[in-house]
Amino acid sequence: MNVGDIIHKLRKEKKMTLLELSNNSGVALATLSRVENGKMTGTLDSHIKIAEALEASLPELYKDLTDSKKHVEIHERKNQSDIFVHDKHATSEMLVTKALNKKMMPVIVKIQRGGMTHKEETRPGVEKFIYILEGKIEAAIGTVKYALTKGDSLYFESSLTHHFKNTGTGETRLMCVSSPPGL
Repeated sequence: MNVGDIIHKLRKEKKMTLLELSNNSGVALATLSRVENGKMTGTLDSHIKIAEALEASLPELYKDLTDSKKHVEIHERKNQSDIFVHDKHATSEMLVTKALNKKMMPVIVKIQRGGMTHKEETRPGVEKFIYILEGKIEAAIGTVKYALTKGDSLYFESSLTHHFKNTGTGETRLMCVSSPPGL
């Protein structure tokens, strides 16, 4: 819903005409019409005046506001990815750009035979999901160790100290998603 739709809805609930809203708010009739019809958004000052005239708070005016832009981002394999090296036997490849601006951070973790990731611990509230694409790992989460193989998954609170160790005979690959992206 855009701000014009919300203003229109609140105005109709108050059984107020556009002219009455214009007179009560001091915002020009033409401006109000353009805002309600999505041709312009108006200014913060006009929103404050409109909210007061509708006997609503500014947060009330914005509460059902949605982003009209739907974001789609493709990350092609040929494009350079950020790769983080845990040690000479383990790496993490970012699958998105600008991960800290997103609500989740997907990575592919590759661990060579006998290798392991470094021990991690995020701030409270960050969750992590891993899915084993290939190989075997031992996932140490807190004081508990889990043996996982291809097709297995694990979901956990990543504020617990954790790391992954390759226990197979070849390279292990796993998809790891953190939400929100942890620092």
